[in-house]
Amino acid sequence: MPKLIRLYILQVLAGFGLSAVFVGALLWFNVANLWHLISGSDMGVVAVLMLFMFNGIVFAGVQFAISIMRMGEGDDTSGGKRQHVRPQEPAPVRVAAEAPRNRTLRGLQRR
Repeated sequence: MPKLIRLYILQVLAGFGLSAVFVGALLWFNVANLWHLISGSDMGVVAVLMLFMFNGIVFAGVQFAISIMRMGEGDDTSGGKRQHVRPQEPAPVRVAAEAPRNRTLRGLQRR
């Protein structure tokens, strides 16, 4: 089995394990009266199963993402050359300007 597939399966198992602990803690500590809501409903098992599965998907994705991102920490060759960069200074530019025209007088003379 390829190493990446093995890593993915291990992270998925870890994510669903964390999900089981998380859902168990939610029910044990009765967060938002969740234990009484589930135990008093005939669809409580479905609700717990959905809570476990959806949290498992999220936790597995996060576990896998963290493990993939941590793979590149030992590789310090990807950064390019560290060359000194001079600070940018604006260069003065000379612009020839014409004498201002009095546009208001021209507009008044035509009327």
